[in-house]
Amino acid sequence: MSFEVLVPASSANLGPGFDSLALAIDLHTRVRVRQEGDAGRVGAGQIDLYGGEDLVLSSMRYLAGRLGRELPPATIETETEIPVARGLGSSAAAIVAGLQAGALLLSGEPLTSDELISIGGELEGHADNISAAVLGGVTAAVATAEGYIAARLAAHLPWQPVLFIPRLTAFTRDARGILPASVPLTDAAANVGRAALLAHALQTGDDRLLGVAMADQLHQPYRAGMFPHLQPMIDAALGAGAAGACLSGAGPTVLALARAERAAGVRDALALVGEQLGVDGDAVIAAVATGGIQVRALAEGAGRGSF
Repeated sequence: MSFEVLVPASSANLGPGFDSLALAIDLHTRVRVRQEGDAGRVGAGQIDLYGGEDLVLSSMRYLAGRLGRELPPATIETETEIPVARGLGSSAAAIVAGLQAGALLLSGEPLTSDELISIGGELEGHADNISAAVLGGVTAAVATAEGYIAARLAAHLPWQPVLFIPRLTAFTRDARGILPASVPLTDAAANVGRAALLAHALQTGDDRLLGVAMADQLHQPYRAGMFPHLQPMIDAALGAGAAGACLSGAGPTVLALARAERAAGVRDALALVGEQLGVDGDAVIAAVATGGIQVRALAEGAGRGSF
């Protein structure tokens, strides 16, 4: 058995949708598996996780343990286009890819989307990025007593994602550590309303509503202390014609959503703020990943090249 699993990046929260909303981005992690050699042998393309565990392998082993099974011998090669520790769902992509690769090795059958979301949510601790990685488009996820469930709100958007991806890294555990254990009721109420409005704006393509709905009072005001480029970049993106802008996940990447004819201007505005503030990074126009996770069979000897 030889196959590859392709999983997109994701931008979570989208402003007020803390740990719930996410958008799949057309950058991918690719895991190629060949049933040969020693189980868990990783090729030269292994993702640099800055000393962290290999989430592809650990997710495969987690699923095997959950099923009371042992992984069969396999050679695993991992490549990624997703910048690690930048708020673009690199860990979720690795987890989803590992779970699906493990399922195919163990049984020859893929996990369903619901299974990937629920088990992936267990491993990640929240299912926002996981859901976007599995389903593609824009998703909403919640935790229930039975596990995590999610739905895709829209497969396509009328806006393009425009990203400023700093060179500096940030880890979710640190960005979560600065958040308060409780927030004022007025802030919580504001986010509930905006998250509901945001879901509507994303489904209807309403620029006016999107700009209002992407404001946040639960996490961005606290994380702005870690990322002083955040608010200046949001202001610059909106001033250049973006419909909305926010911190991507736990940061430090900033996400803006802009109509195609305004995307280049928004990208240049983000780049200019980075230059003015001395924040080294790349301003890029991306695309929404509409399809989520993909599994493809590999021909013998094929698929060893780069993306």
